[in-house]
Amino acid sequence: MTTKYLTIHNDIVHQIETGELQRNSLLPSENELKDRYNTSRETIRKALNLLAQNGYIQKVRGKGSIVIKSEKFNFPVSGLVSFKELADKMGQKPVTIVHGLDLWKPDEYIRQQLNLSVKDTVWKISRIREIGGERIILDKDYLSTKHVPEITGDICASSIYQYLEQDLKLPISFAKKEIVVEEPTDEDRALLDLDGFYNIVVIKSYVYLEDASLFQYTESRHRPDKFRFVDFARRNPV
Repeated sequence: MTTKYLTIHNDIVHQIETGELQRNSLLPSENELKDRYNTSRETIRKALNLLAQNGYIQKVRGKGSIVIKSEKFNFPVSGLVSFKELADKMGQKPVTIVHGLDLWKPDEYIRQQLNLSVKDTVWKISRIREIGGERIILDKDYLSTKHVPEITGDICASSIYQYLEQDLKLPISFAKKEIVVEEPTDEDRALLDLDGFYNIVVIKSYVYLEDASLFQYTESRHRPDKFRFVDFARRNPV
């Protein structure tokens, strides 16, 4: 037997999928929905929370719930894929904006992530990823100059991995990844389109060469409504 809040959720999903509720339109208020479905406010909130979790609406303070349903992109968590390769597979035409490229003496945090000494330097690269006119990813890359002595803005705007593998002949092998959900920083809000969003999904990647040398640390900061983070797992009984 379907619970009441799931029935309400499914009915609103149907209205969104059929176009009865248009993207960027406001849902009726909680009180209006309570009266319409003849139920409690708590039940309405459960339905709205599930709609938000499934990417159909976004709750915005002072406005209510806005329909945001759009196609989510599958992001393979376990793979080691460049943004350009991922975008090509999705059939999208993204725009990469190189916001920063600096030869930098890393702070203590980045030194710890890359196991560097105080004398070491890194390339500090900041790139904004735009799809469909919306700035939805901020990539912050730190590349050890021990392995990457030179890099240019044009390379960063195209494909860093293509340059590393084809020009520098670096055998990129594997990565360790960590996924966390955080509150957006001031930098996130300044560089990404985050109006109405109060969380951001951060994928932290530690990338290694075939000889197990750690040469790259990346924080890829994603707006939560545009991506579905997927993986494939095979059971191996212990």
